Amino acid sequence: MSETARSRETGDDPGTGLPQRRTGHAFAHPPHRSDGRPPQTPRGSRQPDPGGRPGTIPPVPGRPATHLVLLLALTGLALTTWQVLVSGPLLAPDESLSRALVRTVPDAVTERLADLGNIQVAVPVLALAMAYSVRRSRAWAPALTAGLAMALVPALIVPLKEWTARPGPLEPWAAGYYPSGHTATAAVAYLGAALLVRPYVRRPWPLPLALALTAATACGLILRGFHWPLDVLASCFLCVPLLLAVRRATGRGPGREPGRDPGQPPE
Repeated sequence: MSETARSRETGDDPGTGLPQRRTGHAFAHPPHRSDGRPPQTPRGSRQPDPGGRPGTIPPVPGRPATHLVLLLALTGLALTTWQVLVSGPLLAPDESLSRALVRTVPDAVTERLADLGNIQVAVPVLALAMAYSVRRSRAWAPALTAGLAMALVPALIVPLKEWTARPGPLEPWAAGYYPSGHTATAAVAYLGAALLVRPYVRRPWPLPLALALTAATACGLILRGFHWPLDVLASCFLCVPLLLAVRRATGRGPGREPGRDPGQPPE
């Protein structure tokens, strides 16, 4: 009797006896601090993104790669512009390549490809993508950023054309061919539209299609003799900062899963 009573007293006294391992539902979750700060664990220090999914621990992966791409694009634009201004050694192979390619494809084909960079063709595609993005996300920032990027194309291209005054492949008496405005218009319009639409489609077809349209425009301009290859390359360099801004804006929108409507429950 005394041993039984003593054992019961020992079991009821929380301050005596050996510590017991307790398991249960309450210990399936990470502990919470009384001062409201996150627990000192890797899981607790991770902040969710706007969509409620687990975030990443800083520094954010991919940011250095973006900076590197931006640096390479600006360096390439500065290098090609310098070569055009001083008639540098890159112009000789550029002109040789152009002479080897011009008119190797029927003009009826290359002119249609070059027309993909016309404002009347490319800008309406971007406008439709902007309207679609606003309708689906109910956020104006991505669409406005894409529209601003398109508005900056002539603001950047025209001064460079006047400054460099490069003649054309088939019109040596004319000037203002560097860089290619049609290439820049096609790149910002089609790739910008793809970045706006991509979060709402199930398959990753917008970006490959936009790249194909931009490449077709560039090929048409070079094969028809409307631009030197270096003119087209410089326009691609110039468009990289604009498209990175659009990509950043689309990533800041409300949390959503590609191919799923924001109001649709998860499968």
